[in-house]
Amino acid sequence: MKKRNFLASLIAASMLFLPSLSFAAEETQQDVNGVILSGYDAVAYFTMSKAVKGYAGISAVHDGAIYHFSSEANRDLFKANPSKYAPQYGGFCAYGAAIGAKFPIDPAVFAIVDDKLYVNNSANVSKLWTAKQAKAITLADNKWSKIREVPAGDLEPDEDLEDE
Repeated sequence: MKKRNFLASLIAASMLFLPSLSFAAEETQQDVNGVILSGYDAVAYFTMSKAVKGYAGISAVHDGAIYHFSSEANRDLFKANPSKYAPQYGGFCAYGAAIGAKFPIDPAVFAIVDDKLYVNNSANVSKLWTAKQAKAITLADNKWSKIREVPAGDLEPDEDLEDE
């Protein structure tokens, strides 16, 4: 009986522990050093309405990515509420997410929409995204839940936003 109770307890404990191992982390667009947004200050997009390069010496880690900031004040704002300032779709291109892909970004090509940061691959891609912004955000939000844990190289994007 003791063996049976021990085995049942062991199985129950492992069932609690093992599911946590099966969840992969959300992939974020990082450089080889783990830095997101190419080292640009996530808070400055909101407070200065422009892309501002951050400093490695003023940084914070959120969801496994290293964020650089142009000031300690911006770092502190970020640390107080990282989800407010973190880019959508793991810092991947917003247009790419709308078509089920993960593209790298140009940190100078961004938009703040409904108090959320969206970055895109290039000025040309941003024009396509902006032309269908509401639709693109809805599509990307829906697709991101399916692709967030899939490595970028394993995705097969749709042809373009027009196909959706």
